[in-house]
Amino acid sequence: MANMAHKTTIKTLYKMKQEGEKIATLTAYDASFARIIDEQGVDVILVGDSLGMVIQGHDTTIPVTVDDMIYHTRTVARQCKKALLMVDLPFMSYTSPHQAVENAARLMQEGLAQMVKLEGGALQAETVRKLSHYGVPVCAHLGLQPQSVHKQGGYRVQGKDQKSALQMIEDAVVLQDVGADALLLECVPNLLAQEISSNLSIPTIGIGAGPHCDGQVLVLHDMLGITPSAPRFTKDFLQQNGNIAEAIKNFVTAVKEGTFPEDKHCFI
Repeated sequence: MANMAHKTTIKTLYKMKQEGEKIATLTAYDASFARIIDEQGVDVILVGDSLGMVIQGHDTTIPVTVDDMIYHTRTVARQCKKALLMVDLPFMSYTSPHQAVENAARLMQEGLAQMVKLEGGALQAETVRKLSHYGVPVCAHLGLQPQSVHKQGGYRVQGKDQKSALQMIEDAVVLQDVGADALLLECVPNLLAQEISSNLSIPTIGIGAGPHCDGQVLVLHDMLGITPSAPRFTKDFLQQNGNIAEAIKNFVTAVKEGTFPEDKHCFI
């Protein structure tokens, strides 16, 4: 496990990938849960724009604003002592490299984020390059992209055909080459996620992307069984533990030991 005496950094994540240690990631949106998550050894806390659905009650992440993200990131940051704090750039907040730099600066200066995440393939290359140039750590996001849910025709598995799979592999390499420090893969077939992970030197974090990614992430409310009709790729860790802290601890253990995700949580 990452040395809990020190703050997790980008270098920590690279080392974990090189040494074959899985990266455990959970979302948080407030100080109370952030404290528990941080204490239980989660490596990365993601303040996701999923807050639009699990906190604000929207059907999608699209209504979430930069101000929303700053507010929730700042509350999480107060209790995020050891984990790396990553935050989503929300819908339409990075339509140009200039806009992305401005909003990333706000998320880091006002929200105290340590890494930003953005959705999109090679079309985001110049944006990622510019953010990296200015010292902003970036996690790219391929596969199912919730901000493009209307364009993608719903919440569907991505990369199932050869053409889209090859495009995703190419996009991943491009994003790494222009400076992305990590890559999140969402709702991607196991073998495709495995190929992408093995092709990259940067760590990959999967959600519904099988066991071969370098780490796993879940939405906190999904893994605590709070979300109605939770997606197939998640697991209710609270049901078998009965205690929130224990549920989070056992999520971390399951990721580290490779017992989560199981076949039933994956896509072929």
